[in-house]
Amino acid sequence: MSEVGYVGGRNVAIECRFAENRRDRLPALVADLVGRKVAVIAATGGGASILAAKAATTTIPIVFTFGGDPVREGYVASLNRPGGNVTGVNNMSGELGAKQLGLLYELLPGATRIAVLVNPNNRLLAEPSIQDAHATASTLGLQAEILYASTNRDIDTAFASLVQKRANALLVGPDPLFNSRLVQLATLAVYHRVPAIYFDRAFAEVGGMLSYGANVTDQHRQLGIYTGRILKGEKPADLPVEQSTTVEFVINLKTAKTLGLTFPLPLLGRADEVIE
Repeated sequence: MSEVGYVGGRNVAIECRFAENRRDRLPALVADLVGRKVAVIAATGGGASILAAKAATTTIPIVFTFGGDPVREGYVASLNRPGGNVTGVNNMSGELGAKQLGLLYELLPGATRIAVLVNPNNRLLAEPSIQDAHATASTLGLQAEILYASTNRDIDTAFASLVQKRANALLVGPDPLFNSRLVQLATLAVYHRVPAIYFDRAFAEVGGMLSYGANVTDQHRQLGIYTGRILKGEKPADLPVEQSTTVEFVINLKTAKTLGLTFPLPLLGRADEVIE
């Protein structure tokens, strides 16, 4: 927002609300913001937060970040002409599964079975992840095992299951729930000695072996610019949905060594960052 002249605490007030991965809290949180007559609502908690904001107001501008198809889900009329009071940034996280599986296979060419973890309570991200996993696995000659988790206990159970099924590696599908459980996911993968790839560099930073996903800093920069432009008087209907095309590939070499894995030099060379 500073790029368009707004600095929090100086010439704009920023109200933050957190649902803590409890979707049932979203309507009340958005209603509170609407009651405070905020100038813009930034919905950054995935599809559920966008839907809650849209249900609460048709007049207050809404700016979102989303990893799926905002047109298919009905958030906007089209990418170029959103219409209504909603626009935002599409971060492509729901479209990267094929590349993530490819990276795992490049590291583990002898793999035969890959586990894919999704949140069954978030179909907007889970369903594309499952479809991509089966399609890509079939192309690579792999078997995709779909695991489901929506709670801490589910995550523990999923890891026990992938060990029982003798999965060679794990792909963690994009989901805000998993962002909030990143330490648990990274720790369990190392504990069970399962090579894993994640959708956010934050996982690699806390010990996850690989991450390949949208650059969160870049997408929030774009979100802030749009928010500032709307504060200056532009209409969401006239602002095309931005496509955040910057992705990051991060390798945690320390974790790989703990798992007894050696990265091919071409793979290391393509990494945006190597954590040693």
